[in-house]
Amino acid sequence: MTELVILDAPSPHFDARGAAVDMLVLHYTGMRSGAAALKKLTDPKPRLGTYRDDVPPAFRDGPDEQPMPPASAHYLVEEDGRVFRLVPENKRAWHAGAASWDGAVDINARSIGIEIVNGGHAFGLPPYPDAQIEAVIALCGSVISRWRIPLMRVLGHSDVAPGRKQDPGEHFPWKRLADAGVAVWPRPQDPAA
Repeated sequence: MTELVILDAPSPHFDARGAAVDMLVLHYTGMRSGAAALKKLTDPKPRLGTYRDDVPPAFRDGPDEQPMPPASAHYLVEEDGRVFRLVPENKRAWHAGAASWDGAVDINARSIGIEIVNGGHAFGLPPYPDAQIEAVIALCGSVISRWRIPLMRVLGHSDVAPGRKQDPGEHFPWKRLADAGVAVWPRPQDPAA
């Protein structure tokens, strides 16, 4: 298993949690680079002009000084496997937006959010590098064990915001996470059954 080294890069975008942690939500950054994503997630006043070339076209409309909605996550995992802690786990990061799961609607209040550096659909959905996935597996294992999160509640952003979000995308290696014991994967069924 990959040794987990966590670098601190504090984000100002968080507030009080308000619920017990019982889920883990995985995202892709959907930006051109990890450096741009880290800058946006930690920027006290994100403005479009700062990120115009690094964000998907849907966010490029309007004047350069247009404020962008603040966002954060608890962690960001770079392509080379570096892990940045942005928000303390006991605080509510702003990563899931309008989302719901199993009757719960304030997903941010009850989840740990992990942003995984990847351009996403807007930038061709590049493959996830091995070093990055190994770091994601190690980080998920650490979070799951600390908060006793059931594996059935390790989710993608697309699970909690279907129709609105697609991340971490169809190329994300969920089976690899399941084989490592940090997610679930469906068992094949006999088609006749």
